[in-house]
Amino acid sequence: MIRNQELTKEVWIPHRADPYVCRHGDGTYYFTATVPKYDCIIIRQSRQLEALADAEERVIWTRHENGAMGAHIWAPELHYLQGKWYIYFAAGNAEDKWRIRPYVLSCQGQNPFTDPWEEMGPMQCAEEDEFSFRAFSLDGTIFENKGDFYYVWAEKVGVGRMISNLYIARMESPVKLATVQVLLSTPDYDWERRGFWVNEGPAVLKHGGKIFLTYSASDTGANYCMGMLSIDQTADVLDPGMWRKRRHPVLKTDKDKGIYGPGHNSFTVDNDGDAVVVFHARTVAEIQGDPLNDPNRHAMIRNIVWGTDGEPKFLL
Repeated sequence: MIRNQELTKEVWIPHRADPYVCRHGDGTYYFTATVPKYDCIIIRQSRQLEALADAEERVIWTRHENGAMGAHIWAPELHYLQGKWYIYFAAGNAEDKWRIRPYVLSCQGQNPFTDPWEEMGPMQCAEEDEFSFRAFSLDGTIFENKGDFYYVWAEKVGVGRMISNLYIARMESPVKLATVQVLLSTPDYDWERRGFWVNEGPAVLKHGGKIFLTYSASDTGANYCMGMLSIDQTADVLDPGMWRKRRHPVLKTDKDKGIYGPGHNSFTVDNDGDAVVVFHARTVAEIQGDPLNDPNRHAMIRNIVWGTDGEPKFLL
């Protein structure tokens, strides 16, 4: 049972974490997110962005009772690639829920809300890649640049304290990578190391000839926050030296507004074509017990303000 907290006007869609919104070419908006029981994947659709809050929600896939894809169904993302809909998500094993790996579903029609979905199995690394998806791996996202598609994800490495890094690779197909992983970002700064050393939840925004890649850092309570990398669209996105990482978070807890731990965002545009950021956050500072067992992460939405430097500004 969901333990409801007092919801504020800041909340857009309650009890939905890791929100992902995309606008299809026909103008339809689709919403998906992590649900509190971590047991299924849901989709909403609407012709109006704001109306997603009250739109019908449909379960399009449910976890397995045994084996792979049997626990911790996390952070689904909906992408339209090569004329077909795909959902990328992370899942554990029913008998080993922390064996988190990335998986793919494909839609068997052109309407992801009503048409059936087929399991495509785990995301596959390049043949010569000895490292990717061998350990705790999640939060895959996809972006296009100069005609190629790239997959960015989080994966834990280390001996002793495990560290969650961001990696990038070029895609061969919607279900397989073409190149060996490249380390894109690791938790360098103090604000990325609170509770856990974490970079995760990448999301991509393009504007003014640049690619902005936001990500989330630290534990999932009030410490959770958003960092940002950027690169020119003309540069080699597989060269980590070409990416610029910001020294400070670009979105973090605001006690005065009662918003705690904003992060794991996505980007879309509103009905006027203006860029917006969708993220989850909590409306209370203190959490009793394990944060993952608290359902009160809520989807929120804000307009993006563009600075004179051409950078996106995320305002609560």
